[in-house]
Amino acid sequence: MYRTWMRYFTPSPLHHRLGLVCLGVGLQHGTLPPVGPRTLDHHVAVVLCAGRGWFTTPDGHRHTVTAPALLWLVPGVEHHYGADPDTGWDEGFVDFTGPAADTYTELGYIEPHQPLVPLTDAGPARAAIGRIARAARRGNPLLEVETAAAVHELLVALRRARADTGADGEPVLAALARDAFLPLSIAEHAARRGMTPAALRAAVRRGAGCSPKDYLLGIRLGRAKELLVATELPVAAVARRVGYDDPAYFSRLFTRRVGLAPARFRDRQTRSVPGGWSTQIPDPSSPPHVDG
Repeated sequence: MYRTWMRYFTPSPLHHRLGLVCLGVGLQHGTLPPVGPRTLDHHVAVVLCAGRGWFTTPDGHRHTVTAPALLWLVPGVEHHYGADPDTGWDEGFVDFTGPAADTYTELGYIEPHQPLVPLTDAGPARAAIGRIARAARRGNPLLEVETAAAVHELLVALRRARADTGADGEPVLAALARDAFLPLSIAEHAARRGMTPAALRAAVRRGAGCSPKDYLLGIRLGRAKELLVATELPVAAVARRVGYDDPAYFSRLFTRRVGLAPARFRDRQTRSVPGGWSTQIPDPSSPPHVDG
């Protein structure tokens, strides 16, 4: 026994120029019938929120699927999957296509070679699918644009929810971010996670779409920008705070990546951004008041 709701539609050629277009959305639960074997010409993200089942990869291997999990169905690759007949499962799916899908694949958000992805929490992705379903109501004049925007949200939510963890069970990206300012090599970062360097590189590529070195560099330079703008620390002190003992090397690296030397960046930002600095993130429901 199962229940299902789904809606499919055909965006115009003009809407395809948005980069991503949604082709369909569905919400299902229960002992669903198996899907496939079949091959599609577009992408589908199948988000499993509860229950368990199975997924057969093109090489014929059958894998157990336990929610929360994600099934990536990519163009031109045969897939075959189904819910456990005893437990069933709760799923939401979104069909999409467009040239931006190639970019998301290159960044590691979509993984053709890892069709079964464990998730830490399916809630945010399920919420994004719900927004797509609401936007897909009949008669909505903004259907194509609203659903396309929500597909971008879904891809971000799915990347955030990946269960890439080290041997200690801690999410790899969170651990790297915490240790980003320590003077550690990539091999030492991997050892702290109980991983090999190759495993660390694969986990970061899946989670962030880049190498561990670039991920750490992005965090360090982001913090350096904050310190340059919000404090009067000398550039050498900023360099030390973000993990560089050699201020000359830090300045060269900063200039190459940011396009401005640290001192120049500070001067430009402090001249163009009036007012003071706050470490508090404003509450959207209670915005700050500006006195006239």
